[in-house]
Amino acid sequence: MELISPAVTGYDQYRENIPRGVMETVEYPSTTVGNSRKAMVYTPPEFSSTTMYPVLFLLHGIGGDETEWHTHGSPQIILDNLYNDNMLEPMVIVFPNGRAMSNDRAVGDLFEPEKIKAFKRFESDLLNDLIPYMESNYPLHKSRDKRAIAGLSMGGGQSLNIGLNNLDHFAWIGAFSAAPNTRSPELLVPDLSKAPSLLSLLWISCGEQDNLIEISLGVHQYLAQHGVPHIWHEESGGHDWPVWKNDLYLFSQRLFK
Repeated sequence: MELISPAVTGYDQYRENIPRGVMETVEYPSTTVGNSRKAMVYTPPEFSSTTMYPVLFLLHGIGGDETEWHTHGSPQIILDNLYNDNMLEPMVIVFPNGRAMSNDRAVGDLFEPEKIKAFKRFESDLLNDLIPYMESNYPLHKSRDKRAIAGLSMGGGQSLNIGLNNLDHFAWIGAFSAAPNTRSPELLVPDLSKAPSLLSLLWISCGEQDNLIEISLGVHQYLAQHGVPHIWHEESGGHDWPVWKNDLYLFSQRLFK
């Protein structure tokens, strides 16, 4: 089992006088939903339109939207610090709205059936609308080995469901505190002989005090039983932002290397 060092002190604290990436909001046409949708995009320090970049799609939880990571997770600070310490491959990071429906705001009853269906519908929106938009408007590699998907809670379940079901699109997959939307392990990895050769990284993590840890633990145990390479990281904390920020710090460093 890989020994994983904890995040260094101050990893999520703003530093003066270092190069900074840019966080912006884009709108893209969604044929899946039938209207334009928003996503946030982080481009790294010294971003150049003449350089090709790998891409990470980073998903939010059931109570969030495309702004959730930016509002609560300090991704731009974490990533800028990692770049400054030469610990991160230059990459573009996309923060989509994983609730693929016309009114995709996190309001009202978040568990109503249509909203839950919208999280499933996001797979089509991502593959058929958002990825093509990003590749048309940013200098992104189009090969599966340069594309990653990860997320927290509901987004962690989506990342496993979408990523493992589309290994022709994603070679790097991360699930932080995956929620009950996660498919059963047998459905996540139906072809146990194929997955190991296609996965560059499968990361599964959860806080030790998280009430949902049995979901992630079940996936980990199934993968371990059947010899599917992955990283299992059980860390101090519950179903909360300190855990997910730490996961972003640890997971992102392993991408595209």
